[in-house]
Amino acid sequence: MVTLSPGMLLIADPFLKDPNFSRTVILLCEHEEKGSFGFVINRLFDQQLDALIPDVLRTNIPVYYGGPVQVDTIHFVHQQPELIRGGVEIIPGIYWGGEFDNVVELLNNGTLDLNKIKFFIGYSGWTTGQLEEELKEKSWIPSSSSPSLVFEPQEQQIWQLSLKHLGSNFAMMANFPIDPSLN
Repeated sequence: MVTLSPGMLLIADPFLKDPNFSRTVILLCEHEEKGSFGFVINRLFDQQLDALIPDVLRTNIPVYYGGPVQVDTIHFVHQQPELIRGGVEIIPGIYWGGEFDNVVELLNNGTLDLNKIKFFIGYSGWTTGQLEEELKEKSWIPSSSSPSLVFEPQEQQIWQLSLKHLGSNFAMMANFPIDPSLN
């Protein structure tokens, strides 16, 4: 069994049927005995940040569907700790959260590099032992992450790239049909 830790990726099995997680990749931000949480990094939400947060004046900032839990909350991961106060480093080069007022100010004055920050509505969460059970059921393929995968600008390619990152045995899974019975 793989030891889970913050910063890992959870790659949805090609045949995972749950519509919240089909062909998704989750960045695990916290994993403790009491539970785990992370963000789906490859599913765009249908609204942009300025539509959700009126204080954000800059337009065309994408928001990702972080998961089905608390979809009335905004979260973020970034690579700009020198600018964003209060973030927590989850692996080298990737930080989770920080002072949101600080982020809004930096967005509005154009200081932040939008290629180095990702916003999420909601999150993905698991109670005690739930994620371990899903791993036993092979719903998820755990993997190491990298800033280049997490902040890949072509979000529709992240699932395939994550599988290919694991080597040739997994790379062929990237081309599996969603429903093999239709093949």
